[in-house]
Amino acid sequence: MRAGPLSHLTVVEFAGLGPAPFAAMMLADQGARVIRIDRPVKPGKASGMAALTARKSDVLSRGRESIALDLKSPEGQQTALALIERADILIEGFRPGVMESLGLGPDICLQRRPSLVYGRVTGWGQTGPLSQAAGHDINYVAISGALHSNRRAGEAPTVAPGLIGDFGGGGMLLAFGVLAALSHAKATGEGQVVDAAITDGAALLTALVQGWHSVGLWNSEAGVNNGDGGAHFYNTYPCADGKLISIGPMEPQFYALLREKCALTDPAFDAQWDASQWPALKAKLAEVFATKTRQQWCDLLEGTDVCFAPVLDLDEAPRHPHNIARGTFVTMDGITQPAPAPKFSRTPVTSCHSVGEVGSDTASILKELGCDSPKLAASS
Repeated sequence: MRAGPLSHLTVVEFAGLGPAPFAAMMLADQGARVIRIDRPVKPGKASGMAALTARKSDVLSRGRESIALDLKSPEGQQTALALIERADILIEGFRPGVMESLGLGPDICLQRRPSLVYGRVTGWGQTGPLSQAAGHDINYVAISGALHSNRRAGEAPTVAPGLIGDFGGGGMLLAFGVLAALSHAKATGEGQVVDAAITDGAALLTALVQGWHSVGLWNSEAGVNNGDGGAHFYNTYPCADGKLISIGPMEPQFYALLREKCALTDPAFDAQWDASQWPALKAKLAEVFATKTRQQWCDLLEGTDVCFAPVLDLDEAPRHPHNIARGTFVTMDGITQPAPAPKFSRTPVTSCHSVGEVGSDTASILKELGCDSPKLAASS
């Protein structure tokens, strides 16, 4: 049973990698019926995307119904169109032109379903000089300006595993885009194409620092600013046991509390906003935090207005009391994973759904469509 604020919606998703399945996961998490069109799996030859989607650890595929179709066959294409005719939203993440080559481009789909929201997510976007080039998350984040800032002073940028590009700048942007377009479609009956480019989304995530940079409040040199590791009061530090903590007391009252609790009586700490003093003050704070274990600092600072948190790894995060209290993580089929978010007061999600096998719902969906073609069944 589906529950959540989107339980009245039907989404057709074309199986892919990265941002498209992340967006579809978010919609499914909040109750949407998401029917994923997967590639057929030949017995004994499961590989590539087929093998990936069959695994319970592929959390991005949770909560879907799966129909396996050969989209290169006329029967598969017609079945896909029959599904699209009943859908509110379509999601695809192929290179520009692939859906058109399959006879499933926006023009054809919107003819069959005029109110359809046709969501497309790619790295470079549907237009522009790079639109036909291959690329990955690191390239899209690099061209947006976001990667340049993700580093310590004098070091090369740190590559994050899809967080800024594929998922933040791509998947979440697509989910927002299709729901915005759906609001318009519900009011007017007019569907449209949503062109979500990871380069655009990653750039959007830099809005605050781009604004500051434009008026001289943020330096082009990375790792020397108050929010990118340049400041002593907004940084991470190793403790006596080698584990890390984070602090961020920017505001004067929070900074004063940090000094009080950590006995930072050295008058050098008076110069909180003198950037020329930050390297020396970071060294002083590093010496202080190295005197206790992470747990000892948690006992002293966690839950106070110091703006403090331990730096937890993937094993530790699900066990933190705050995350337990909020149900931030769940375990499904033995796989620990983030729970659906955000939380809603009137239309809560009742559970986190499992990851199904590729094509596990083919027969039931074909029956729902009134299709009993032996040829189609053989292709799937």
